[in-house]
Amino acid sequence: MAAKVVFLDAATLADTDLSPLHLADVSLTLYPSTSAEQLQHHASGAQVLISNKVALDAKAIAALPELRCILVAATGVNMVDLAAAKAAGIVVCNAQGYAGTAVPQQVFALLLQLTNHIQTYHQAVQQGAWSQSSQFCLHLQPIEELAGKTMAVLGYGDLGQATARLAEAFGMRVLVAERPDAKEIRTGRTSFEDALRQADVLSLHCPLTEDTAQLINTKTLSFMKPKALLINTARGGLIDEVALAEALLKGTLAGAALDVLSTEPPAADHPLLQSAIPNLIITPHVAWASRQAMQRLVAQLAENLQAFLAQQPIRQV
Repeated sequence: MAAKVVFLDAATLADTDLSPLHLADVSLTLYPSTSAEQLQHHASGAQVLISNKVALDAKAIAALPELRCILVAATGVNMVDLAAAKAAGIVVCNAQGYAGTAVPQQVFALLLQLTNHIQTYHQAVQQGAWSQSSQFCLHLQPIEELAGKTMAVLGYGDLGQATARLAEAFGMRVLVAERPDAKEIRTGRTSFEDALRQADVLSLHCPLTEDTAQLINTKTLSFMKPKALLINTARGGLIDEVALAEALLKGTLAGAALDVLSTEPPAADHPLLQSAIPNLIITPHVAWASRQAMQRLVAQLAENLQAFLAQQPIRQV
């Protein structure tokens, strides 16, 4: 009998080719999205659920007695109650390393927008400002070179390391920040506070845990130079967003570029969506979503599914 597999939020992968998931002996159902109210209906009878961001908490897991495997279409597994899954004998597997080039590329796309003001200059040209200039060039905002500046990387897994390599290619000095609560500073690391104090650019790549929630807050932002820039392509909850808005409005931080917020999608009155906040760029959680990365993700989901069906699960959390 074919295993019933349900992808709860397939639309998160846009127009990516999902054909690798159509394995032999698999009955695959694709739902574009699944609300909390729809979860029981959509997931009923499934042995395998694929979820990117649909929450599977203890209550949901208890209501799905036939569920044997959860395949997370992402690396982060915050949306699964892992203790409840383990107690129920449910295997949880994630995807790993699929966005290893996409996310660092987005880090520098965001950073270069802050330093080179590409969109500002482009809009000025479109609006006729260059045509009216008395000089051959149009000076609107100062452009900063990255070479010689210091980037502090917080979180030194695959994405942090890949970002550090790009920074070095730009001629930047890289500091790897130690964990804030570390009792000892490992070789090659810089204490958390010292890294923030020296950083011209701070790039976040650590997971969101109880220990890292709102790690960037009023106190830790005060460590940073007024001319420093903050880049976050990890998790929105790493930042106290009200504190960041205040720092940008007061000018105690020169700029920030974020691909993630604490609530996604954000409410219209989110504190970082005020139009008055200067030098803030926000993209809608797309750093991971290059066409190539999404296709690699699907390939890993197919591998994880095949391995589970063969009773030899891989990439288990």
